[in-house]
Amino acid sequence: MGTAIVVGAGIGGVTAAVALQRCGWQVTVLERAPELGEVGAGISVWPSAVAVLEELGVKGVEKAAVESNPAGMRKPGGQWVVEAADLGVEIPVMIHRAQLHELITDQFGPGITVRTGYTVTKLTQDATGVTINDELQADLVVAADGIRSIVRRALYPEFKGPQYSGYTAYRGIADVRLDDGGGETWGRGQRFGFARLIDGRIYWYATANQPAGQGGDHATVTADFAGWHDPIPAILAGTPPESVLQNDIYDLSTPLVPFVRGRVVLLGDAAHAMTPNLGRGACSAIEDAGALARHLAEPGDLSTALQAYDRDRRPATTKLIKRSRGVGRVGQVENRVVCAIRDGVFALGGKLVALRRR
Repeated sequence: MGTAIVVGAGIGGVTAAVALQRCGWQVTVLERAPELGEVGAGISVWPSAVAVLEELGVKGVEKAAVESNPAGMRKPGGQWVVEAADLGVEIPVMIHRAQLHELITDQFGPGITVRTGYTVTKLTQDATGVTINDELQADLVVAADGIRSIVRRALYPEFKGPQYSGYTAYRGIADVRLDDGGGETWGRGQRFGFARLIDGRIYWYATANQPAGQGGDHATVTADFAGWHDPIPAILAGTPPESVLQNDIYDLSTPLVPFVRGRVVLLGDAAHAMTPNLGRGACSAIEDAGALARHLAEPGDLSTALQAYDRDRRPATTKLIKRSRGVGRVGQVENRVVCAIRDGVFALGGKLVALRRR
């Protein structure tokens, strides 16, 4: 087919490499880190993304699904607002990011070359191809280099880029054994969620309103959620303090820039970074990779395929960004009266949905 360079070896980048390889492309993956791998904590993989991975030959993700007790939304005191079972919602596979990354890279074959410790500083293109750092050439470049994408800035220097959501997030893995089904607990300007991984450990995350750059650690999140219902105290106590991750939450400004310019394609957070409120960020990157491969496999030239990819993925991910942003605003409300109204609306909505399903 042709040659491609994938910039960035996160979940989206390695999925794109596997997808292109299956289409017959020769792929070079460029990763800035000194070695291939993924850091972080847990990740939710929704059925649509699982389906893409299965099409690409990635095995084992569906086996990571965990049966659990009831999950849903609670108040800090432990009272249920709505149970997930009442809503009939899809249940994602919960898996560690590093495990998912390994399952995908296990599909790397002779059509994929990896170069680690490589930083992209320059990109040029013309009608015949794309050149990286005046050194590497390819027919196509896939930019999967994250929310602060160097490639996106080179293509669209006028784009506003990332914007701060107003809250920070903490993530961790607790080595505790629980029967609780998990879910989310919403308070005033704070949320806490957790779910069980395939190995029995608990992946948790928490959010808190605060100015950008303020930071925080295990002690901070423990103090912020002191007095919340069980098993939250046990989860935090069972988490190694040095392993807690804290990141201010950003998403990309809308309207999003076109995902394609010439022979360069934006994918994942480089194209459509969103807040984590829907748990769809990595899944969207996986779906991007599947869509790109599908359009490249269709009859027609490269330009036609890339434009079809943009028409497919930009509207869909724009909707997700806006929905996720909206959920975050509702979830991070601090006013006591507004929080009470919010919880009441969710409770009523859950009852109505449950009645309709019955």
